[in-house]
Amino acid sequence: MKLSPSTLAAVLATLAGNTDARTLTQQSSNTKNLTFDVLDYVDPLIGTANGGHVFAGATLPFGMAKAVADSTADQQGGFASDSSTISGFSHMHDSGTGGSASLGNFPLFPNPGCPDNDLNLCTYRYQSRAIGFSNESIIAQPGYFSIDLDSGIKGETTVTNHTALYRFTFPSSGTTAPMIFADLIDLPQSRTNGTASVNATTGRITGTGTFSPSFGIGNYDLHFCVDFSGADIYDTGVFVNDRAGNEPKTVRTLDDGVDNDESYSAGAFTRFSPGSLSVIARVGVSFISVDKACSNGETEIPEFNFEGTKDAAQTIWREKLSSVSIDATGVSDEFQTIFWSGLYRAHISPQDYTGENPLWDSIEPYYDSYYCIWDSFRAIHQLITLVDPLSQSRMVRSLIDIYRHEGFLPDCRMSLCKGYTQGGSNADVLITEAYLKNITDIDWSTAYEAVIKDAEVEPTNWGIEGRGGLTSWKNLGYIPTDDFDPYGQGPLTRSISRTVEYAYDDYCIAILAKALGKTDDYDKYIQRATNWYNMFDPNTTSLGYAGFLQVRYPNGTWGYQDPQFCSALLDFTSCYLNPDGHETYEGSTWLYTFYVPQDMASLIDALGGQEAFIDRLTFFHESGLLYVGDEQSFLPVYQFHYGGRPGLSAKQAHAYIPSQFNTSVSGIPGNDDSGAMGSFSTLSMIGVWPVPGQDVYLINPPFFKEVNITHGITGKIATIRNVNFDPTYTDIYIQKVTRDGKTWTNNWIDHSFFENGGVLEITTGATESDWGTSVKDLPPSLASYKF
Repeated sequence: MKLSPSTLAAVLATLAGNTDARTLTQQSSNTKNLTFDVLDYVDPLIGTANGGHVFAGATLPFGMAKAVADSTADQQGGFASDSSTISGFSHMHDSGTGGSASLGNFPLFPNPGCPDNDLNLCTYRYQSRAIGFSNESIIAQPGYFSIDLDSGIKGETTVTNHTALYRFTFPSSGTTAPMIFADLIDLPQSRTNGTASVNATTGRITGTGTFSPSFGIGNYDLHFCVDFSGADIYDTGVFVNDRAGNEPKTVRTLDDGVDNDESYSAGAFTRFSPGSLSVIARVGVSFISVDKACSNGETEIPEFNFEGTKDAAQTIWREKLSSVSIDATGVSDEFQTIFWSGLYRAHISPQDYTGENPLWDSIEPYYDSYYCIWDSFRAIHQLITLVDPLSQSRMVRSLIDIYRHEGFLPDCRMSLCKGYTQGGSNADVLITEAYLKNITDIDWSTAYEAVIKDAEVEPTNWGIEGRGGLTSWKNLGYIPTDDFDPYGQGPLTRSISRTVEYAYDDYCIAILAKALGKTDDYDKYIQRATNWYNMFDPNTTSLGYAGFLQVRYPNGTWGYQDPQFCSALLDFTSCYLNPDGHETYEGSTWLYTFYVPQDMASLIDALGGQEAFIDRLTFFHESGLLYVGDEQSFLPVYQFHYGGRPGLSAKQAHAYIPSQFNTSVSGIPGNDDSGAMGSFSTLSMIGVWPVPGQDVYLINPPFFKEVNITHGITGKIATIRNVNFDPTYTDIYIQKVTRDGKTWTNNWIDHSFFENGGVLEITTGATESDWGTSVKDLPPSLASYKF
């Protein structure tokens, strides 16, 4: 899920001044500390400006609690570096999403005191209370966030799994009583019903609200429990709009049709004795009940120990990131920060809500905030599989359990709700890849049942699960434009992009069928995997090139969509999930014509052969048609491998890192899509590009002298070594490769290397060589290469 039209103009502007790689690498690393701490090279603020929407606050790996100060503008991730004011501190967020904001429920707002201690002279309303802050004061680290507000208050936060811990330091207040209040609001202002209460003796604030997801249907209930430590209670009460009182102690809001209005602010407050300088607020959250929210806080942080909680969170992050190590000799701090920050962001979502799912009883893990699998199946899950296969196992098990209870695998899911499907049924790809890469503890029988249902049964609402147009898919071999589909409902758009995605989904199902010994199913789905060609029109031309995917109607006749349409050069914002969203999704037919990873040999042949393919792919990158801020653009960076020119893949990766991926607050193209952009940069710098749904890693030289990855199940270490490493990134072309001392000419490798360990030694030079260029060296393809 990508950018709203209002942010695209800024995103497509030049990012960070097109930083030059040689400049960065020549910044000497000689001054680095002798003791390496990975957290020194993680910057959570990367991507918090210019529509990046990265979550900058405190969280644990895949944690449910995500605490940060919320901006009043462009606040999908909570805090935005290019916002000017803060509306509160809230405890749950998503990271890097497009569309509307999500979560940010029940924010706390600290106030140094009401003038003359008059409750009605304080400002409570969401739209009015916002306060400025100092960007220079911000400290963002894994597990910790700190900010100084213009009110003189310092706000700090850290977390456990389901609990946020805040430390508010107030200015000397004299005779005024500092206040903290909790608002029954969320970032998208979607609340319908809500209740908040405060205990007059302890100051505990509890509450519940009903909210809407940001990119899906339905609603969800969330509960919170705030306890305080460090100061005596002065008084308590509730507020509605800008009126407050000590009685009653409970406030309720109703679903009265009011939406996005200042009257949405209502909640409860606790004030502290005049002169109080520091208050710690513990906020437990739960989807189950208020009691569970309180229990989460009491169990996870019983002692209100801020420094201890912060230290524990940061220890967890160090351990989580320790599966990867690098030899960064000669590499700038800048490049190391790009690498480690991307790896960090890949561990923010999906979020582990195990034990917090009120929808069904299950002993299986439950993960949420899949924004969206259409985005994440292309890089995030491949990186998690490499560095944290046990977490990937839990995520796949969760997807299968969602199928058991909801009837279909999700393609997007958030806040316990079904999210919108953007293309194909891409969980099929993840499940097949999990099988091929020996992800453990999976119920493969149910998994196979789930992917077959995606391929064969059209749901009533295929806008939120499964696939639409299956009758046309089976009978015509493509999804036609203006399809007649009385069997279900969904957006009758994206006929071209859905066709190529369905074809690849079916290819992955075929591969899983073959692995499970289901020969008839293999034959059926491998045939459907060739359906992409049914929308390929060799007569469509664009910018001097012939042959593109094209509009095709149910009667077999051809229509026309300009191949440049919805590219970075022409009407980029015209292909979304709206009723007139056209026949490709978030991209052009220039982009989607390259999406045949199951049969690149046939695509290369259709595009005129090897030289014509390489020429077109090069032009695609250099012309400005490709926008690397959309995940469909990831694979084309490396598709030169299929044309026998792997050196051009390395060249292209270095063209985007660091020009598009760097350490500025605008240091990613577009939004992060839950860590997708971070996964792209980290995988690229490791030196392998995984082809989603296949047991194939395209080999590239790493951005470091050496990268080591420890497998989380076998404990084996895979080492990728750049023998002639050039920290100026001039010698980036592979000359030869050995695997465990033996010559390796394939320009790809399989997952056994990472599972069983070994050493891949790569020798580089200043020009392309003949390594990996022969037909026998190319990645697998359904058809045979003809060059």
